[in-house]
Amino acid sequence: MSLEEKRRKKKEKGKENRRNTILKAARRLFFDRGFKAVTVDSIAAKSEVSKGSIYLCFESKEEIYTQILIADNIALNERINSFSRIEASASQLLQEFARIYVNFFLSDKELFRILMTFMMQTGQMHLTEKQSSELIKSTNDNIKPISEIIQKGIESGEFSPVNNIQQMQNAIWGMLNGVISLYLFTGNPIKRMERIHSTVQNSLNIFIKGLKG
Repeated sequence: MSLEEKRRKKKEKGKENRRNTILKAARRLFFDRGFKAVTVDSIAAKSEVSKGSIYLCFESKEEIYTQILIADNIALNERINSFSRIEASASQLLQEFARIYVNFFLSDKELFRILMTFMMQTGQMHLTEKQSSELIKSTNDNIKPISEIIQKGIESGEFSPVNNIQQMQNAIWGMLNGVISLYLFTGNPIKRMERIHSTVQNSLNIFIKGLKG
């Protein structure tokens, strides 16, 4: 490797490390203050880099926010990719999907609050069309397995035919987020995980009972 290549790689590594430092600091700020209150200046101060360094890595606060969510959505997608092809009943798969989904956010409460802010306040964030579409796609990729599982259950005869599978998918996803929102930041931390999982399981059993007809 030539000296010039070594310098280039060192420069790229330095930029990547700086980028990760900025994202980590911004994530903490978004969680503590909410999207609107966070500024590029506050992100620069938190990450201990100059404002100019922020703009060398990102175009805007919106891009930073987008990249945080997309990266974490991809991490979740890696856990649930091809999930519906696991050898198990559709009912078991729905329960296992819910368990993985809940545990992912239990291990990262910051991400869940950031995700909910995006879902409820998208119009206030002034994201570009590209940023918004990338976020929506990565989010949809993570809930698509619900539809695939329901379809698998219908094809096997375990579930009755559903008029609108996507509507059922969104209802189940909404239930998961609703239960997490209800208990994630309240109550005894030791009992919190058990309460969320038991509530999700009981709620999902109602959906499954309805799907079986």
